[in-house]
Amino acid sequence: MFLALYANENQELLEHSSIAMLGRTGSNWVEPEELEMIPLPRGASLVTVPYYIPVGLDGDRLTYFESDPSGRGQKAYAVAALLPQGFTRTLLPACVSSRGAGDLPLLGYAAVGFKNGQVYTAAVQTDEHRKWHPVNYNTARLPERINRQLRQYPYNRILQHLAHCSLDYSCFTAQNIFYRRWEGGIPTMPSCNADCIGCISESHHGADSPQQRLTFVPDAQEIAEIAGDHLQNAKEAIISFGQGCEGEPALNAPRLAEAIKMVRQQTDRGTININTNAGFSSGLSLLYDAGLDSMRVTIFSFAEDNYVKYHRPRSYKFAQVSDSITKAREKGVIVSINLLVFPGFTDRESEIEALLEFIRKNPVDMIQLRNLNIDPDYLLDLFDSQEAGMGMLTFLSILQQELPQVRIGSYTHPLRCDKRE
Repeated sequence: MFLALYANENQELLEHSSIAMLGRTGSNWVEPEELEMIPLPRGASLVTVPYYIPVGLDGDRLTYFESDPSGRGQKAYAVAALLPQGFTRTLLPACVSSRGAGDLPLLGYAAVGFKNGQVYTAAVQTDEHRKWHPVNYNTARLPERINRQLRQYPYNRILQHLAHCSLDYSCFTAQNIFYRRWEGGIPTMPSCNADCIGCISESHHGADSPQQRLTFVPDAQEIAEIAGDHLQNAKEAIISFGQGCEGEPALNAPRLAEAIKMVRQQTDRGTININTNAGFSSGLSLLYDAGLDSMRVTIFSFAEDNYVKYHRPRSYKFAQVSDSITKAREKGVIVSINLLVFPGFTDRESEIEALLEFIRKNPVDMIQLRNLNIDPDYLLDLFDSQEAGMGMLTFLSILQQELPQVRIGSYTHPLRCDKRE
């Protein structure tokens, strides 16, 4: 049995000696199975869930505890884990709001419990996470690195924006540009052709967006300047268009295509990737022809009605997404699905069947699992259903069984791997 964890007003993390932990899948509270829990991985952080009361199991009775059960007369707060890249959440925390309906911050809360003197979290490892371990970021010399590159490219507006993202938002892909390593993000487009309810750079339902969106459209020279530098000098280099601080990068296709051609005249090193909703097919075709190496397509649901309800496309149909994937693979572009994962929804039988049908008709190289950061009650009010999930472990097992040719992971990997230090 995993014991319930909670925090008091002093932000002390405490376990309840007699209350069993519960997790949440969809709208249901469940006791976690052993395989759904792992010791809290390095790089994870424990946080309180704002205004939420922990819920546990006392024998066979649900228990809500608003005050610290240790008798100190303090309030009790629900606790959750924020997972590093490479780990997929299996259960949400079991808790209830103390102030009625309230929008949680856009974070991917995972359930936590305590057993044998150790903190556990509801997760499974789905990729190697060395590159995305927080210890590699926000280092003491980061400001010095930023200033050095800003002096090198004093008029590049993208670099100035990335400096802001690195220092104010601790964005890892922005910081990688200055560390000259791995995947570096290059935002280029403020506008979008979708209105996703979980957008992290525009507020849609009361929760503040954690990032400020790009406010300008850079020219091809600015894009190529940063991209070329990174691909020539970074180890295991990837440059990715389509970051959390921008809209849909394919809308900027003419400039991106020109920049890609300029970069490839300088170097054949590294991987050029785009993160996209794949709705603007004609724009993406320009990029395939220019030399794009890989494309990651974000999808919440492969059932068209649910896709439209979540992504709220403004100027494209779901059919254009599959068309973009087909054309990309015909051009030799490596295609990944960026699957927004939510326990109790993603693992519904109907959702799994829709996913399998889509991938069989539109083959891809990889499925990247991304924990969806959104208020659970808000999401499930929109996608109300009596259909229960089959469990995230069952979902993963089905993917591996039914799609053995598709790699399962959590992030984009380099295609032209140069280990240069």
